[in-house]
Amino acid sequence: MAERFVRTTALCFSWPDGSPVFADLSLSLGPGRTGLVAPNGAGKSTLLRLIAGELQPASGRIEVRGALAYLPQQATLPGAARVADALGVSARLRALDAIAAGACDPALFDAVGEDWDLAERSAAALARMGLDGLPLQRRLDRLSGGERTALQLAARLLQRPDVLLLDEPSNHLDRAARERLYRLIEDWPGCLVAASHDRALLERMDRIGELAPDGLRVHGGGYSFYRRAAQTERAAAEQDLRQLRQQAKREQRERQQALERAQRRAGRAQRAAPDAGLPRIVAGNRARAAQVSAAKAAAVHAARSDTARARSSEAAQALRDAPGLDLELPDTQVPGGRLLLRARGLQARHDGVDAFAAPGLDLDIRGPERIVLAGANGAGKSTLLRLLGGERAADAGELQRGEGRIAYLPQGLDLLDPARSAADHLRAAAPRLDEAARANLLARWLLRGARAQLPLAALSGGERLRAVLACVLHAEPAPQLLLLDEPSNHLDLDALGELERALRAYRGALVVVSHDEAFVAALAPTRRLELVGGRLREAP
Repeated sequence: MAERFVRTTALCFSWPDGSPVFADLSLSLGPGRTGLVAPNGAGKSTLLRLIAGELQPASGRIEVRGALAYLPQQATLPGAARVADALGVSARLRALDAIAAGACDPALFDAVGEDWDLAERSAAALARMGLDGLPLQRRLDRLSGGERTALQLAARLLQRPDVLLLDEPSNHLDRAARERLYRLIEDWPGCLVAASHDRALLERMDRIGELAPDGLRVHGGGYSFYRRAAQTERAAAEQDLRQLRQQAKREQRERQQALERAQRRAGRAQRAAPDAGLPRIVAGNRARAAQVSAAKAAAVHAARSDTARARSSEAAQALRDAPGLDLELPDTQVPGGRLLLRARGLQARHDGVDAFAAPGLDLDIRGPERIVLAGANGAGKSTLLRLLGGERAADAGELQRGEGRIAYLPQGLDLLDPARSAADHLRAAAPRLDEAARANLLARWLLRGARAQLPLAALSGGERLRAVLACVLHAEPAPQLLLLDEPSNHLDLDALGELERALRAYRGALVVVSHDEAFVAALAPTRRLELVGGRLREAP
């Protein structure tokens, strides 16, 4: 089989507003698995869209050897679409049904092509992603976020690609679905490129490509090897920076000393001229020569000092990572034992299907509890959080909320109007903050200057999530209970670490849904609950 690869040469791309993304980007990714990492907004999704042909570069060349399939970070099919539509098989299945019923139209045979086993392959692809028996006519809005992601992965398998591009493929997937994804990645025979913040997924890569302004820095091995290599490189760069700064100080000191010596020599020569009996013109020439010599020496030391400072500045700039999040959640302290929320006999239906049937769910949340809510995709975790957060009404049962505000972060990025900016949304959420305070707060979420004023639709997935987090967590009054549905999705690894730190320091109550085991462990949960068969039970 011919070698499969992706190659870009001198790739340049800017957004319509002139914001540059790539300038002269060249890379070559051959067979095997490549994990793509970078801060949010650095261009990971943009690069994948360029390779997939969804965007066109301003200049440069993109070459893909082999059939390509691309899984975007967010699917765009409407909720009324069917499973068969998501798989891309609706028209061919209709043609197969018509032929099976006796139709002989040549157009039907053209539509089918060589896909006479399409129904069987569709069922096999669904089963491989844990969707065994999923009806092809099931509406997409009847599926959970994890089920939709698994369905999109099955659709890419049906395409039988040689080159597979995945953008945050583990978002929304439960533990079992993630394990299936990991096996798919481990067994992939061609070229695979995955942009991801999932540390377990990145550990399974053959190489990690770090997208930086000056290109793609490739490190062999998985995520652990990459982190060790990056830490070693950073330590070496910090040592170089210390030496360059010491050199700059030494050059500055020598420059000042040379200048002072030259001034002293010139002064001595001027004072000694009358005593030496030299003609005035000779004494003047000697004084001028001394001044010229002093100026030359000063220029040499100034050039050395400037060079040392420039090298130190360049080293500092090269060392400086994209600015990290600087998070401090609102000061909320909830006394132990305070009742924040009580549910009794809670029942809900979703599109005519029972999420929680009789006798319903019971739940008390008291004091600064840190609750992790677990369950398989489709178990009803997001539905429960929406009920607790007041985003939808229960079909039966009672829900009592305490006096403190409850903040709810949904799984998707559609909580805020995509046509408005982060600054607009924060102004509405926290009206008592002045403009400077709002700008400073958004800057701490890495939404600075023009980025904070852009419509949310123009931002990356990670930037949109940061905007949602900023508005949800800093809305007035400060929340005493946070309901977080997959908050780690879309965040880069550094931002994820900072969010973990901020949530650990938060002194209110938390209910978190997350399939990221490392993220969950970092929150130090005090209680684990699991949704199974419409029932809520304590988990070990």
